Amino acid sequence: MALEMRTECEKCSANLHNKSEAYICTYECTFCHTCTEEMEFVCPNCGGELVKRPRSGKAVLS
Repeated sequence: MALEMRTECEKCSANLHNKSEAYICTYECTFCHTCTEEMEFVCPNCGGELVKRPRSGKAVLS
C-alpha cells in the first residue's frame, strides 16, 4: 500500500511537492519541517510521533 503523499502542510498550508522535506504520523497527517519543529515532532491530531516522509522519485499526481 503506497503512501498518499499529500501536497500541503495541514497546519500552515505550505506547498509540499514530491521532493519537499515533509513529516507524517502513522495516520499520514502531513506537516512541513517548520511546523513539525514548532510542534516538537508530535502530531496534534493523534499525539503520535512525526517522522520524515520518504521522498518519491515520481511526480505527485493531482
